Amino acid sequence: MSDTLTAPASPAAESDHGHGVVHDTNTGISNEKLGMWVFLGSDCMLFGGLISTYLLYKNRPLAPGVTGSTERISEVFDIAFTSASSFVLLMSSLAMVLAVTSIARGDHHRLRLWLGTTAFLGAIFIGGQVYEFTEFVREGFGYTTNVSASAFFTLTGFHGVHVTFGILMLLTLMVLSFKGRIPQSKSEAVEIVGLYWHFVDVVWILIFTVVYLIP
Repeated sequence: MSDTLTAPASPAAESDHGHGVVHDTNTGISNEKLGMWVFLGSDCMLFGGLISTYLLYKNRPLAPGVTGSTERISEVFDIAFTSASSFVLLMSSLAMVLAVTSIARGDHHRLRLWLGTTAFLGAIFIGGQVYEFTEFVREGFGYTTNVSASAFFTLTGFHGVHVTFGILMLLTLMVLSFKGRIPQSKSEAVEIVGLYWHFVDVVWILIFTVVYLIP
């Protein structure tokens, strides 16, 4: 019949046909954000294992027959230099917060400014890490020198890889912003990258404390 009543479509069904609409899960957050939280949770366990391994093997002396100017890798740590690099990385978290605030306001100019600042500060941190690794090798501590050095390079190097991937994600967001592909309705993409970046910073605080500050 022509006057047959039809049930109105639910908002969820209507949103399936919309563009840029976030689909919520039973947790109240989107699938993308939930996926990032799950990934970060698994990464916590991975970093926990790497930190535990380092604590088990730290400060092992050089093996017999291996020459070096010092006996333990902790003796060549430059706390002042690493503290400065850590401060730079922490300041990048502030820049990331400002980037998320900018996209929430629809200000793409400031969004790109703060994304670029965050990526630049992250790049400075990575450059400092490369310099630090180079100095350690000159002091006779390479990746295969002993188990202590191997545990150290694996832990800090793995974190450096995370920072590098974060920089790539930030640069990708900048390119998408220039192309106009991050409207205010899709600002959650910036928030998700922000979650990853803050996680990387928090993990480094833990690593810096455990590796460099605790004897």
